[in-house]
Amino acid sequence: MVLQSISLSDIDNKNMVYKTKYFSKWARKIGLNDLLLRNAVFEIQNGLIDANLGGGIVKKRVSLPGRGKRGSTRTLLATNFHNRWIFVHGFEKNEMENISEKELTTLKMLANDMLGMSAAQIKVAIDEGFLVEVKDEKRKV
Repeated sequence: MVLQSISLSDIDNKNMVYKTKYFSKWARKIGLNDLLLRNAVFEIQNGLIDANLGGGIVKKRVSLPGRGKRGSTRTLLATNFHNRWIFVHGFEKNEMENISEKELTTLKMLANDMLGMSAAQIKVAIDEGFLVEVKDEKRKV
């Protein structure tokens, strides 16, 4: 599949796509940019999901340029499958196969809290640096 540039108009303007501070640092380190993250959300919205882990957590493989999805990254998102998408955790397959049950339980609790946040609470989380908006990058992959 050839990735194309997706503009915000391609994803419902009411969608909120964020990443946690922790996820943002990890993504920057491995070269996972906002365009790739937006493409992942677009794919999920079109039914291309790797696993629904329950409790508002989904697993989505994201390929980096020059690497196929099999050998690339795994991302975990907190989502309501409607308008809120928050990248909360990521790992490379060569680092670990999957997360533990304890980690999944913790992420489900985090998802519950984050998906229940009001717009005002999200603004505070952004202002305090806990959440970072996933920008609508215009460049092609």
